[in-house]
Amino acid sequence: MLRRCTELLSPALREPGAVTVDATLGMGGHAAELLQQHPGLRLVGIDRDPQALELAGRRLAGFGERVTLVHAVHDALPDVLDDLGLRTVDAVFFDLGVSSLQLDEVERGFSYSRDAPLDMRMDPGAPVTAADVLNTYSQGELVRVLREYGEERFAPRIAAAVVRERASEPFTTSARLVDLVRANVPAATRRTGGNPAKRTFQALRIEVNDELRVVERALPAAFERLADDGRLAVLTFHSLEDRIAKNALRRLTESSAPPDLPFVPAGAGPRAQLLTRGGEAAGEDELAVNPRAASARLRAVRRLPGEDRGRQQRDSPGRPVRHHRETRRPPEAGGPRGRSGRTGRGTPGGSAPSTTHGTNDGRTR
Repeated sequence: MLRRCTELLSPALREPGAVTVDATLGMGGHAAELLQQHPGLRLVGIDRDPQALELAGRRLAGFGERVTLVHAVHDALPDVLDDLGLRTVDAVFFDLGVSSLQLDEVERGFSYSRDAPLDMRMDPGAPVTAADVLNTYSQGELVRVLREYGEERFAPRIAAAVVRERASEPFTTSARLVDLVRANVPAATRRTGGNPAKRTFQALRIEVNDELRVVERALPAAFERLADDGRLAVLTFHSLEDRIAKNALRRLTESSAPPDLPFVPAGAGPRAQLLTRGGEAAGEDELAVNPRAASARLRAVRRLPGEDRGRQQRDSPGRPVRHHRETRRPPEAGGPRGRSGRTGRGTPGGSAPSTTHGTNDGRTR
């Protein structure tokens, strides 16, 4: 959905000196396209995965000082902008969920289709792995995780089996967990709907990376840093993410005044205009070349002018980064470019092609 994402963001980025934030940079496909389309654009790229930042840095090296890369989780966006001396920005983009880079690296443990260590950390330096969750959470906590984040109907049965099996040997690899899930769901479920472990893997991944709570914090925080007429776009890949994005953006477009008031008091009107009708989905042409986009939904808003807030002067050198690893110049070009990392984030060499919103997709971008 690269083309549609750039269409939605570009009206806010046409003036020289405009600043955009790619809050989930991945392999930098969306970032590269925006930088190519807008020669005067400055881009701040954030990602919690240092491997993705390294590869994106190679891809974006040709844009030089126009690019700043920061190692951080996307709900730290306000701190990142403060560290860079940026009070407001003109656009923010989120491409949520696990990336293709993470899924395709077997040792990261995100995929249920290949045996690997039960890791699932988007940031390899984070303290908790999927194995830690399986081996230390109480049975009740495991049921909660599987139900809430995987919408798993058989959560009690799976959780009980995990607790029983870990007593004899801790869980360390994905194949054993896949076999356990398959053995503890009804035969009819095993015959339909793909791999029965996909909901369990989705739930563990979300818990390990605190994904949903991060999104709940990140979207309102990002909107608050938009300049007047700035744009916020969110690409989601499963229903739990999309529900959060839908509700967060809808609240911004509604009046906060009581419905029975005959007028809307100053400051109580809508703060944003919806730019998408519902969650926009990928078209048939895109799905034919990129099946991973099947679950994608895109939502966007424009910040309405009118708040008593001046636009930030963006020539500030910024302050030293306190909590994030910043790279003002991407690493020099050269070395393997790899695939786009996130679905729709471009192809090798920097070219940028296009890229059933599953309730339990256990998948990637």
